[in-house]
Amino acid sequence: MFKTIEQFPNASLLVLGDVILDCYLWGQVERICPEAPVPVVEVTRESMMLGGAANVVTNLKSLGAQVSLCGVVGKDEAAQEISKKLKEMGVDSHGLICESHRPTSKKTRIVAGHQQVVRFDHETKACVASETTQKISAFLEKNWKKFDAIIISDYGKGMITPLLLEKITKLHEKNSKLISVDPKERNMEYYKGVSLITPNKKEASFAAQKDIETEEDLKETGRKIIHRLQCENLVITLGADGMALFKKSGEFLKIPTFAKEVFDVSGAGDTVVSVLTLALSCGASLEEAAVLANFAAGIVVGKIGTASVTPEELKKYIQVEKKRISPTKLSFESLTSPVL
Repeated sequence: MFKTIEQFPNASLLVLGDVILDCYLWGQVERICPEAPVPVVEVTRESMMLGGAANVVTNLKSLGAQVSLCGVVGKDEAAQEISKKLKEMGVDSHGLICESHRPTSKKTRIVAGHQQVVRFDHETKACVASETTQKISAFLEKNWKKFDAIIISDYGKGMITPLLLEKITKLHEKNSKLISVDPKERNMEYYKGVSLITPNKKEASFAAQKDIETEEDLKETGRKIIHRLQCENLVITLGADGMALFKKSGEFLKIPTFAKEVFDVSGAGDTVVSVLTLALSCGASLEEAAVLANFAAGIVVGKIGTASVTPEELKKYIQVEKKRISPTKLSFESLTSPVL
């Protein structure tokens, strides 16, 4: 696995999706408001982090990869902050399209004593204008050949549309790329034929129209999604239960979680799709890529706020945990049951 990690700086990836600014107000609760039965948070500091597709960029950059971002922002302070942070990281943001009448997606969380108290969102979920989609398509056409892999980060904020996916499909047919998707449940049907799709348990259950309560439910859900979308690989993230891997060939594998303590799951899915795609683009098998992604997710959920992981952190964590599991101990089982 260390050899794969050492290959990360050689990979060039494009992240395409909904860009969000994550704002955190940190403080303490020492009294209840006399006007209403709610806690009074005395704010001591504020911080802002890149979220959504931009957090995928942060993860990839932190891991050492070469990365570009294509997304949509408004003409506001949140957009300026996003551009500033991307520049500080040395990320190519030529694909950041401004739609002046549209607010930049911004999520504000109030955290007191390591506990999130409330979150409020400034955003629109309306589809971007057709002119914006044309600009995105032009950027993709011009730069497609530069990238080893494409990550589509769909937060359901209106950038990812059927029209845009048609363009991506045409480009992929001309010049095949590894395409991974972190999907929004209502848009799952958009992503037919992709290399990898990474829904969480809730999203997978919605896509298959099936409750997941047992391992057999999980297997049937995976079979249905693979059959319906005809994707090469499916990874369902299961929170504290790890993740389940499915191949188009009908194989299944479950990997346990490596998280020791969970403080904040914000952005954990971003970390999973980042590490999976980066490792696959460096030649790793799906099993090895998934183990690396699970280790990385185990690190970030132990941090508060939208977080990322470095190669050094990942290596150190693996050294501590390597006795528990390794790709050589993993084997896929064949799923021979029919798709319903």
